[in-house]
Amino acid sequence: MFILSNGVHTDIVVPVKSVYKDWTVSFPLDSFDVKDDEHTYIGFGWGDKGFYLYTPEWSDLTASTAINAVCGLGGTAMHVTYLKERTKNSGKCEVFTLSEEQYKKLIVFIEKSFEEKDNTFIKISHSGYAQLDRFYEAKGKYSLFKTCNNWTNRGLKEIGIKTGLWTPFSAGLMRSVRH
Repeated sequence: MFILSNGVHTDIVVPVKSVYKDWTVSFPLDSFDVKDDEHTYIGFGWGDKGFYLYTPEWSDLTASTAINAVCGLGGTAMHVTYLKERTKNSGKCEVFTLSEEQYKKLIVFIEKSFEEKDNTFIKISHSGYAQLDRFYEAKGKYSLFKTCNNWTNRGLKEIGIKTGLWTPFSAGLMRSVRH
């Protein structure tokens, strides 16, 4: 698995299919406009729903979206993205080799972050940023003290990887996990 950073936000990225989990069951390729099996990774990011949906570019950020996010006034969403390979992403990444037990715990951590209805993750009616990503309802409240990077940090701690105590920013999280 690896942690992928765009400089502001981090995602947890895992293989699409493994002996422990086939993510295409929960996130069918055709619902992402993915037409092939070349997408070998799937990324998960947790964050403020308003920020995700209304700020695809930094130039789209409004004061009300920022205030709602920082103050924890909005809902949360999971951003799910199919990736062909990690080297094609321009962000920074840190790679981890997990034990069977660690990977199983990570699967549970990711799955528990989603809101569910009838054992199905609840898809948000938003087209995503591109054909390879979609948004789903998430559990929890985003705030200045509970950011997307803190979510990634909690996931890493859950599986026994040492990280910083509090990592609200991507740079701090990435620095804390460097091997």
